[in-house]
Amino acid sequence: MDALPSDSWLSRIRIVLVGTSHPGNIGGVARAMKNMGLFDLALVSPRCAPNERDAIARASGADDVLANLTTHHTLAEALTGCTWVVGCSARSRTLPWPMVTPREFAARLPGELTAGGEDARVAIVFGREDTGLTNDELQHCQTHVHILTNPQFSSLNLGAAVQVMAYEAHQCWRDHQDIRDEHSDTPFGIEWDHPLATQDELEQLFVHMERSLIALGFHDPENPRQLMPRLRRLYARARPDRMEVNILRGIASAIEKAKR
Repeated sequence: MDALPSDSWLSRIRIVLVGTSHPGNIGGVARAMKNMGLFDLALVSPRCAPNERDAIARASGADDVLANLTTHHTLAEALTGCTWVVGCSARSRTLPWPMVTPREFAARLPGELTAGGEDARVAIVFGREDTGLTNDELQHCQTHVHILTNPQFSSLNLGAAVQVMAYEAHQCWRDHQDIRDEHSDTPFGIEWDHPLATQDELEQLFVHMERSLIALGFHDPENPRQLMPRLRRLYARARPDRMEVNILRGIASAIEKAKR
């Protein structure tokens, strides 16, 4: 593969694996990533060691990806600094969520990384080999991706799923070097005045908002009626920037102050 420039936006894509149980799968993911120019790998509560023999063997030379991966206790911790979080899942949901194909995901990458500013990061989240991502984990993702497969044999190996997403991202990056549509870097159709909020900033907003809604008497944590998941879905569609998040948190603070 041709060498990638150090400023390639592929370097700002993070692959996040949640609860991985087989070291060989971690190695396979590392190989798939390096094939496509991705190097940022994060593990959340892995159920195996990433430096086991099977992981190193399956990495087939992508040892540097394994050596530089990060391990986290929670998904929220692994998503710190990410401005667009995409969850890969075939899980059926009682609450519909914004859904794209791998190719649609890739087509949005240039604009998402530009709108988030120079420090923007995109995270692609994959679940456990046996059960995938939980509904709670999927609610940390602004967009969901479903890889369409043969309905009679739909189960994808973790490494294969990562390879599909990494390939689409790499192909989009290749195409983007030659053809730059005038709106490709402006996902809202115009240059924005503030970078998009990161996932950790959104999580702080949700905690603050829930606290203020409880103080207001609008939200009953004993009978939540999917209020917070629906608010999460609302803001996943809205994609607020940092200034908008600050305004919303200011409103929440004013509510709490008034109730005191």
